[in-house]
Amino acid sequence: MNQPQPTLNASIPVESAGRRLDAALADLFPDFSRSRLSAWIKAGDVLLDGEQVVPRHIVHGGEAVVLNARMQREVSAAPEAIELDIRYEDEDVIVVNKPAGLIVHPGAGNPDGTLQNALLHHEPGLVGIPRAGLVHRLDKNTSGLMVVARSLRAHTSLVEQLSARSVHRQYEALVYGPMVSGGRIDKPIGRHPVDRLKQAVREDGREAVTHYRVRERFRAMTLVECRLETGRTHQIRVHLASIRHPIVGDLSYGNLRLPKAATAELIEALRGFRRQALHAERLEFTHPASGESLAFDVARPADMTALIETVRADSQA
Repeated sequence: MNQPQPTLNASIPVESAGRRLDAALADLFPDFSRSRLSAWIKAGDVLLDGEQVVPRHIVHGGEAVVLNARMQREVSAAPEAIELDIRYEDEDVIVVNKPAGLIVHPGAGNPDGTLQNALLHHEPGLVGIPRAGLVHRLDKNTSGLMVVARSLRAHTSLVEQLSARSVHRQYEALVYGPMVSGGRIDKPIGRHPVDRLKQAVREDGREAVTHYRVRERFRAMTLVECRLETGRTHQIRVHLASIRHPIVGDLSYGNLRLPKAATAELIEALRGFRRQALHAERLEFTHPASGESLAFDVARPADMTALIETVRADSQA
C-alpha cells in the first residue's frame, strides 16, 4: 500500500541563483535526499513556475516550486511481532540493542524473522523509508547498538553522517593472543576471492580503517576496544584476524584455540561459545532534527560477560 502523496509548495531562494535545480531543492526540502529529488524531477513530479524541467536546470531565484512527493513503498518485508530492546525513540530515530543471533534484514535463505521485520511491526510507517530505516548493520552474531531512521529527513542525515565518518561506533571484542598495545589497522577490504560469503584484505578492496586499544590482558587472550572509522562488511573481524588476533568464537575468520594448561571451565566455555565475541557497546551521532549530540551505551550481553569472567579466572589460576 502506497503512502500519502503530499504536495509541497515553495519558492526558490534568491541566494540559490546560479545553482542546479536538484541542488537548490535539496536545501529547500532537507527531508529528502538529492537523489530522491532528482528522481522526482525526472518523473515530472516537480514543476518550476508551472513547467517541467530537468535536474541540471539552473535556477535564478524567486521561481515557484510545486513538489508532488511520491512516498512509495520502499520495502517488501512483512511486519512480524518480534521483541525489540529499544533504548531510545522519537519521531526521527530509533536506537535499538540488537541481540546476537538476529539477522538485520531479509536476504537469500532468510526471508523473515529479521530486525527489519520486527521494526515494521513496531512502526508500520517505516515501509516508506529506504530499507525500513536501516542505515547501517551488525552481523547476525554481533550484539549491540544500532540507530534506525524513522523519517526521511533522518535517513538523509544519518546516511550523510556515516559517509562523513562523524558517527562514533565503538565495540568490545575478546581476541586470541596477548596484545602488547593498541594501534590502527588501515587495510582495504573486499569480497573473498574464493568464499563469496566472506570478506578479505585485498589491494583492490575498499578503504577500511579500524582503531583498537587494549583494555585487559589475559594469559592467552586480550580484551580490546575497537572504533570504526569506516564501516565495511565484517570489518573488525577481518582486520583483527589480519593481525593474527582473530575474535574468539569467530570460526569464519579464525578457529577454536584451547590455551595450554587451560582450566576445564575455560575449555568448556570456549567450546560452547558459538558466535564471535564482539559487541557494539557505544553509539554517538547528531540528531537529524535538533542537531543535538546523542550518545548511548549498552552493557555486553550475559554470554559474553560469562566468557570473559571464565577467561579472567583462568588467567588467575
